[in-house]
Amino acid sequence: MDLATVFGLLLAWGSVVSLVYIEGGHLSSLWNLGAFILVVGGTIGVTIVGQSKEDILNLPNVAKNAFFSKAINLDDTIGMLVELSRTVRKEGLLSLERVSENIKNEFFKKAIQIVVDGLDAEQVRLILETDLELLEERHKGGQKIFVTMGGFGPTLGIIGTVLGLVHMLANISSPDTMGPAIAAAFIATLYGVGSANLVYIPIGNKLKRVSEEEVLERRIILEGIISIQGGGQSQNIGRKTSQFSAAQAARAGSGKS
Repeated sequence: MDLATVFGLLLAWGSVVSLVYIEGGHLSSLWNLGAFILVVGGTIGVTIVGQSKEDILNLPNVAKNAFFSKAINLDDTIGMLVELSRTVRKEGLLSLERVSENIKNEFFKKAIQIVVDGLDAEQVRLILETDLELLEERHKGGQKIFVTMGGFGPTLGIIGTVLGLVHMLANISSPDTMGPAIAAAFIATLYGVGSANLVYIPIGNKLKRVSEEEVLERRIILEGIISIQGGGQSQNIGRKTSQFSAAQAARAGSGKS
């Protein structure tokens, strides 16, 4: 389990709950079944409209990646490429097939297999980059769902608040009920803003980060395998893949700023 995701969400929600009690309130005052159904159900509904059936059905698996993604150690990947380079220089390219049996990364194994099959560097790069593009598109589909939900959530919350205020104004002949009615109306806005900023958007950002790490690892594998195929020395491969990793990380960082 990704403890950063769990801890972050618990800290965020814990801060909200703490504020409620510090202000002298209680959680039961924040519960409104109608507002919950409107905001959560409405957000899911309008999100489904703009997505494919496959993306919706795959949503549980996508969300799981935010909590159970495997940690990627790029140093281990680079070290493995360096060892493979040494093995190839001693025993030839066909030795990769034997070594690949101990590799669990499916992309890594595929890269090794197509090199062993005798494809040239240009074909190897084309096949692996196509796989990368397909992976990125699949990941973007999952991220897009949560980003979309994060956009619709506050809007549905405002709709719920407006409906609540309309109902209150329709019964304005009872002034004693105006305070509770107004408070209940704004619960919908709380649900919309809270779900977007404390659930949907953070998970979408996490999925984006997980995707970036996986894509970076695969690009390092791609560059390393092609260098090994071309007879590159292990020191040069280690240096090249490390530089590539640093460059990609810096590019990702500048894109976020």
